[in-house]
Amino acid sequence: MKDTAVLLIDCPDRKGLVARVSGLLYERGANILHADQHIDHEQGLFFMRVEWELNGVPSGEAGFDLDGFKAAFTPLAAELGMRWRLSASARRPRVALFCSQYLHCIADLLYRWRTGELACEIPLILSNHHEVAELAAFYGVDFEHTPVTAETRAAAEQRQLDLLAGHGIELVVLARYMQILSPAFVSHYPAAIINVHHSFLPAFTGARPYHAAHERGVKLIGATSHYVTAELDDGPIIEQDVARISHRDQVEDLVARGRDLERMVLSRAVRWHLDRRILCYGNKTVVFD
Repeated sequence: MKDTAVLLIDCPDRKGLVARVSGLLYERGANILHADQHIDHEQGLFFMRVEWELNGVPSGEAGFDLDGFKAAFTPLAAELGMRWRLSASARRPRVALFCSQYLHCIADLLYRWRTGELACEIPLILSNHHEVAELAAFYGVDFEHTPVTAETRAAAEQRQLDLLAGHGIELVVLARYMQILSPAFVSHYPAAIINVHHSFLPAFTGARPYHAAHERGVKLIGATSHYVTAELDDGPIIEQDVARISHRDQVEDLVARGRDLERMVLSRAVRWHLDRRILCYGNKTVVFD
């Protein structure tokens, strides 16, 4: 895996933005590996992702001076009204996984992590049930049982936040965690909590979407991964997928077929977040290829 840096930018659109950014990178000796941009013409917004090598190019040259580039880019970003994030691939984000009794999504994520597909560290799993404890032990991840009731929700969330802070967690993944997080909890991780919902949002929100889809007689079911906000099932959508069904399928068939969709859309969303491919604006996302 190459040692790279990624710059994510969003700002008001104007002429010359690509040239200003790429020109500065050229002046600093960067070898750009990927560059992509998007313009929202209705809102007049510009989005850009640039990735470049940090090791010497060609062989024998000194490595790229990331701190020097950051110092040079900061005044340019201020001049152009940019919001920006600069990160290096060598630094792996620390991720916590939440789940309840359904383990298909968390098992998939742990397998992808162990095989190197997800570039992160996973030091912590939290659940309001005990079913995942054995899986956590198999992968050598700390497990914490955090039961939640209506009466204990505030205390349980505070314990969860303390555990997340103690492990230096930067991203929370809800891998079929069947509890609603409070706005106070969500506020600690803006655009850093990813959930999988077992329907093609915005259709069939809530806890029993497969039952609602069966009652409605739909011909497609879906799954959605999205960032969590204070509004239930209404955060910026990252990824979605669907499967065709028929009148012959019962609720249990929808649930079984939906599990594959849930695994896929959640793992893609987590991987794209870790690869720094997502920019949020308003209640939307730009997901760079």
